[in-house]
Amino acid sequence: MKINGNAIRPGMIIEHQDRLWRAVKTQATSTGKSGAYLQVELKDIRDGTKLNERFRSSEKVERARLEQTEFQYLFSDGDMHTFMNAENYEQLALSTDAVGDEAVPYLQDGMNVMIETFEGEPIGVELPQHVTLEVTEADAVVKGQTASSSYKPAVLENGVKVLVPPHIEAGTRIVVDTREGTYVERAKD
Repeated sequence: MKINGNAIRPGMIIEHQDRLWRAVKTQATSTGKSGAYLQVELKDIRDGTKLNERFRSSEKVERARLEQTEFQYLFSDGDMHTFMNAENYEQLALSTDAVGDEAVPYLQDGMNVMIETFEGEPIGVELPQHVTLEVTEADAVVKGQTASSSYKPAVLENGVKVLVPPHIEAGTRIVVDTREGTYVERAKD
């Protein structure tokens, strides 16, 4: 499926230079003389090499057609992560590289994920957009800070560091965006 060059988003898989690439970061840039373009950091799915490319909105890019199958996360053993197909109960073990370094900390027992395959080969895992985690460490509130713009660092139960509002304390459960690694809201449970 062809898409405009400026429609590329982080996590998207595209076909470029006869290879499969995952968009890692995107940055829209506009220069006065040459016009707007999207600066995209790409990572090769198979060998992990990185490439920085500029795509203009007028350019067409081939988005890879991926099959998505629902799997349930079971467990991790070192660098391998095991998932079970929700329909036929087959198990699939993927390396940390295939899952994604940024996604591994958010895996939770029993979590339903979508495993993306290209021509029968698993190439990635799509996590739910939000997960609920407990704050294990949070800095004390500094008096005089306004609540509207001040955030403080906190460490979650999975070891990930995130900025949270001043009213969040250790032991509080919060909702975190898995794509951005950012605080969304206090958990309602």
